[in-house]
Amino acid sequence: MELALTSRTDGDFEIIEVGGEIDVYTAPRLREAIVTAVDAGHTRLIIDVQRVDFLDSTGLGVLVGALKRVRADGGSLDIVCTQERILKIFQITGLDKVFGLHTSVEDARSASA
Repeated sequence: MELALTSRTDGDFEIIEVGGEIDVYTAPRLREAIVTAVDAGHTRLIIDVQRVDFLDSTGLGVLVGALKRVRADGGSLDIVCTQERILKIFQITGLDKVFGLHTSVEDARSASA
């Protein structure tokens, strides 16, 4: 399956919407989108994974790396996800304690305001 990526700026936030599978083959594209956003000065990121069907350890690594990068610049990275199977991955790995997990982009914006 392919990876669909769209980015948009909404106030102080750069929102990256992801669809499809984030795996060893597609994770570099997500990393590139995040690096592009940060290089453009966006350090408050919201990654919307509502349309993600699959997330592996490579994808998790990209998200953790992005979080470290934006935090080093005083920024934030929040994730929008309501899918049980994806949330379970965050819970099993303990990353639900590391990332702000939200039910909508609006919730993520409010939590990071």
